[in-house]
Amino acid sequence: NQRFTVENSDMSQENSSTSRVYKFVRKLKYGCNPHQKFAAIYTLEPETWKDEKDADILSDSKKASQMPFKVLNGNPGYINLLDALNAWQLVLELKEALDLPAAASFKHVSPAGAAVGRPLDETLAEVYDVDAKALTPLAAAYIRARHADPKSSFGDFVALSDKVDEQTAKILKREVSDGIIAPGYDEKALEILKSKKSGKYLVLEGNMDYKPPRNEYREVYGLCFAQKRNDKVVTKKMFENVVSKNKTFPESAVIDGVLATICAKYTQSNSVGFAQGGQMVGVGAGQQSRVDCVKLAGSKLRIWYLRQHPKVRGLKFKKGLPRVIRLNARLSYIDEADMTEPERKAWLQNFDTPPESLTQKEKDEFLKGLSGVTLASDAFFPFRDNIDVASKYGVKYIAQPGGSTRDKTVTAAADEYGMVMVHHGVRVFHH
Repeated sequence: NQRFTVENSDMSQENSSTSRVYKFVRKLKYGCNPHQKFAAIYTLEPETWKDEKDADILSDSKKASQMPFKVLNGNPGYINLLDALNAWQLVLELKEALDLPAAASFKHVSPAGAAVGRPLDETLAEVYDVDAKALTPLAAAYIRARHADPKSSFGDFVALSDKVDEQTAKILKREVSDGIIAPGYDEKALEILKSKKSGKYLVLEGNMDYKPPRNEYREVYGLCFAQKRNDKVVTKKMFENVVSKNKTFPESAVIDGVLATICAKYTQSNSVGFAQGGQMVGVGAGQQSRVDCVKLAGSKLRIWYLRQHPKVRGLKFKKGLPRVIRLNARLSYIDEADMTEPERKAWLQNFDTPPESLTQKEKDEFLKGLSGVTLASDAFFPFRDNIDVASKYGVKYIAQPGGSTRDKTVTAAADEYGMVMVHHGVRVFHH
């Protein structure tokens, strides 16, 4: 086995250092890009903790030196595994916090969507193109996660909190996806998933006994950074400190707040997320300005909601069009006025008869029905503009850490809109 050692501070004494010994596990296809030809993964060797004095850390080291997953099928890539490990942590935390089956759909180390396993109503089942009665709770969690932002989820990496059943595998089989991580698979489910992508679909089995090291390290430009792992647990209890005049924060909003906060914890910062009915309905990731995060997430929420408009659902396509083509055509229809002429010409090829346009007035009227949305942020809102923008997207409940010098101004803005705001005191930046 190939091994190497690095010297790092043990984080308990500034002037001391300790060896971290890594054991080669396997090569990967390549790094972030094909020209980065060397890429591999390593586990920590037990020897890393040979001089450890803390009994708890020493005890945990046995689990920390294991592999966090097993490859059951396919050849993993570098970004595949970054997605897998972040998504895996997200769904495990959701399951622990809410005691419901959880799913996440990841792209480029941020969630496109996440959800828990709640039944779909008839409208959402039609929009998501599924038979709601045939869905298991786990299948419902994934279909919700996938359809928060289906365009972004194209080619996703999936994480599921529970053992994958046949129905969930059938849902996954029809989607364009790169891989999955879950704690286990029914025999039939594994057979179905192994057949995806001509047998190349990446299937990982998460190790439920694995426990990550307390401290984590990374190298950037030859410099090693170390920090305590962000092991802060998000719980329902965090949503008790209501700072707005309106104090009614119902259980359904608490569930959505927990979901959106855990989602933000594993989203590239700055980030915010909108949630409703146990699923993310808009994620705004990686923006330098927080209000731009709100606008980005809001634009995704707007599309998610307008997909439920009767004229969008009632589009009459040519016979035999693939499901993904119909989905993309519906998304384009929502903002038909933004199409270029060549784009519109290509889009019209999906129909025997050009559909009647969805007017701005019709969209505005339908969007008035959007309400009861929960907004969560990975850090405090520095200005009221975030609240003003959120008010345009049916937001009723807000969860944020608080701690800004303008907290009173931001809370006053929430009061103007009759919103309910919680300060839970926990920042969850992720980089």
